[in-house]
Amino acid sequence: YVPGGSAPLISTLMMIAIPALIAGCPLRVLCTPPNRDGNIDNRLLFAAQACGINRVFKLGGAQAIAAMAYGTETVPKVDKLFGPGNSWVMAAKQVVAQDPLGASIDLPAGPSEVLVIADRQADVTFVAADLLSQAEHGSDSQVILVTDDNSFAEAVKVEVAQQLMTLSRRDIAAQSLQHSRIIVVDQIEQAFAISNRYAPEHLILQLQQARDYLPYVKAAGAVFLGRWTPEALGDYTTGSNHVLPTSGYARSCSGLSVDDYLLTLSVQESNDEGF
Repeated sequence: YVPGGSAPLISTLMMIAIPALIAGCPLRVLCTPPNRDGNIDNRLLFAAQACGINRVFKLGGAQAIAAMAYGTETVPKVDKLFGPGNSWVMAAKQVVAQDPLGASIDLPAGPSEVLVIADRQADVTFVAADLLSQAEHGSDSQVILVTDDNSFAEAVKVEVAQQLMTLSRRDIAAQSLQHSRIIVVDQIEQAFAISNRYAPEHLILQLQQARDYLPYVKAAGAVFLGRWTPEALGDYTTGSNHVLPTSGYARSCSGLSVDDYLLTLSVQESNDEGF
């Protein structure tokens, strides 16, 4: 499943389809919602074909999940469902995964999240851009900043408002920011206690010597170290899969990998002496 009602998520398609190709899955089906004109973006169709997917259905939302989980006259039934989506898609995936007649799922991947931990030496412009990179995904996305400096928090708030006005998806990002938060702590170490409980999909450490803080991270979908590692690099460039657990599921689930497309079989054989 690839979301695509408001924008064609070509990179998400590649993140899901390429591991399936590597794993040699014999049946690969794509469901994605059409745009307002009733079509699927040509770039998305090209990417699907390049990744070895030739069966594409114009279906979105919970009904697309149901169609793949149970099969219809046109959509074949599958064994496992992959891909992120909105709250309805995430809920539908969880429902069919509990049904023996349904299909299993990769991981709970719902509305996008990012949590940025930043100290007073961080670049305000970069931190604001990190926050907006997920706020523009959807109105139900959530972005959080945790810092140990009140003045820095206020500066980020102003910078976010300024950068917001330059975005083509500023209306969506503005809705997301309504339920986003800035949290000020006494010490940076406290920020990791908050982060580990929240278990963000994306965790960005805008800290001096960011790698030194990595042992404090216990739960996160993907971690981005330092000022030159924005979330966008993980989406498009660095090679890690960007289909990641959300809603706190990073405490028990990892990001998508080829392993999720494979089964492990347990085989035993004994001889008469062993018996």
